[in-house]
Amino acid sequence: MADKPSVLFVCVHNAGRSQMAAAWLTHLAGDRVEVRSAGSDPGDQVNPAAVEAMAEAGIDITRETPKILTADAVRESDVCITMGCGDTCPVFPGKRYLDWQLDDPAGQGVEAVRPIRDEIKTLVEDLIAEIAPAQP
Repeated sequence: MADKPSVLFVCVHNAGRSQMAAAWLTHLAGDRVEVRSAGSDPGDQVNPAAVEAMAEAGIDITRETPKILTADAVRESDVCITMGCGDTCPVFPGKRYLDWQLDDPAGQGVEAVRPIRDEIKTLVEDLIAEIAPAQP
């Protein structure tokens, strides 16, 4: 893994889970990790309930937009994480692939998205501890 590891979060629409995961990783790891997110069939906008849930945690994702998954994004990432949505990434040697089984926030209100947001935060914290621990 590079001095500065890179992580790609993948979800079909890149509108909910992957956007929240990318925001948490950026927020919690700062510039210690390069962060990307994408989807195989990107939506038109980030899920408004995900935007609201993240705002409650003090993280603004209003400027984010869903992006298309490319082979280059996978190739340039050390860790590729799918979000339990059945999406797949192109496979390249030397990459680490994870699948986080998470409920889909699509069509849900903020009440249903909060526990998903919190579960993602815990997974991201564990990932940071593994790939980019804080220096003493």
